[in-house]
Amino acid sequence: MKKVIIADKISTAGVDWLKQQPDLDVIEAQGAAPEKLISLAVDASAILVRSETKITRTLLESAPDLICVGRAGVGVDNIDVEVATERGVIVMNTPSGNTIATAELTFTHLLCCARPVPAAAASMRQGKWARKDYSGTELHGKTLGVLGLGRIGSEVAKRALAFGMKVLAYDPYLTPSRASVLGIETVSKDDLFTQADYITVHMPLTTQTADMIDAAAIAKMKNGVRIVNVARGGLVNERALADALLSGKVAAAGFDVFTTEPLPPDSPLRNIPSLTLTPHLGASTSEAQESVGIEIAQAVATLLRGGPCANAVNMPSIDQRSLQQLRPFLGLAEKLGTLIQQLSPQRIEKLRITYWGTLTGFDTLPLSRAVQRGYLRRISGHVNDVNAPHLIQRLGIALQVTQSNSEADYKDLIQVEATTDTGTTHTLSGTVIGTSHSPRIVNIDGHPLEFIPEDILLICENLDQPGIVGDIGTILGKASINIANMTLSRAAQNDGSSSALAIYQLNGRPDDDALARIRTHPALLSALIVEP
Repeated sequence: MKKVIIADKISTAGVDWLKQQPDLDVIEAQGAAPEKLISLAVDASAILVRSETKITRTLLESAPDLICVGRAGVGVDNIDVEVATERGVIVMNTPSGNTIATAELTFTHLLCCARPVPAAAASMRQGKWARKDYSGTELHGKTLGVLGLGRIGSEVAKRALAFGMKVLAYDPYLTPSRASVLGIETVSKDDLFTQADYITVHMPLTTQTADMIDAAAIAKMKNGVRIVNVARGGLVNERALADALLSGKVAAAGFDVFTTEPLPPDSPLRNIPSLTLTPHLGASTSEAQESVGIEIAQAVATLLRGGPCANAVNMPSIDQRSLQQLRPFLGLAEKLGTLIQQLSPQRIEKLRITYWGTLTGFDTLPLSRAVQRGYLRRISGHVNDVNAPHLIQRLGIALQVTQSNSEADYKDLIQVEATTDTGTTHTLSGTVIGTSHSPRIVNIDGHPLEFIPEDILLICENLDQPGIVGDIGTILGKASINIANMTLSRAAQNDGSSSALAIYQLNGRPDDDALARIRTHPALLSALIVEP
């Protein structure tokens, strides 16, 4: 049984679903001290958290069997993703479970920016009836600028259109066809700043998006603009926002997230009447919490059973259609990586992967990771799709991935090149053939050939002269090694002579004496044992 630790309070429905799985040992440790959690994680396969528990380097290094960390929510700020990646631990989240809840809270803040309901409600509790003090404006006919048209941004846009607003969107990844379907207009970021009456942000916090709305951006906006942020603290510069609210440049704002959380009691943001604050309530609905709890529980269970990984933040996720098309090539890609590592010297400087044919129409990142995983399989202890790129980088190997539109001899082709510091390059190409999608190696170092990458392979380059195959067969026979299959490729040399590259598929590994006899054959240029 695989051990699953629930470190934070997730929905009862999610916990109950996990407990019903006969192959999982579920340990509830909500609120456990860090030392207790470390002791529980020693033999754990998965840890489920929300935002309270910190998944630190110390914890990760104390859990050698850990396969994944599941976050019931979107943000993973409480998880050391870099260390998890180094150790091959998958970090998963649930980006879709709180979409509606967050979109509705965004619109709540938009409405509160238009109509000062919180301030009016507070005055009523004080016994006042100050109708004239709380006049507002209408959303209808106004322009909403949406920064980021992902799941949440799209839902906000739909609601704005229903309110009769014009919607402008800035998203560098949004296609015109998608914008047309949503009924919105795509514009540049500066055009959005200058034209919008209301602005909402729905982007992750990165080095590119930090302080996206700062003093310079606010200066470009209309006087009396209203700004809402329920995405991530740090997307809007809080000092610049406070100054703009106090000056009246920004008429009102609504914030659910902050650079420092909890928001310090002495924060100047707390004393601005035109700013509505909520304590990070984006996903705080019963429906959202139940949804993300069940979603992460099922995703973790699927992964632990060897199924596909959903919503991983530190490895490529792939949709089912693409996965179906690429699946036959995943095994081939790993074989190519394993073979090129054995064909090349110990130290290489560059690994280049090139794709031809219909593969160029898909996201080939999973295939590239499979090549890296295969390259490392025999030289690293624990390697998977998560930590393979990190380990490749740590070895000082530069990875280059390209797609070719030139013609190839095969419908689909993957080529892997390994280059040393002296410029020596070894190449290996492969494809899949037939309805069974059988993997084939079709070229080694410019020698066209075809063989299935299985069994023990003896790769020999020799002078193209009679009797070589018979001599090698005799040596192998005396060593009780059977040749299961063989393929041969001939090539002309620069000096006018010719050589042959032969691949012998063997039912066992020759001993050192047999290999020495093969390698000392006068016609042999090289002989290498390779294990796919």
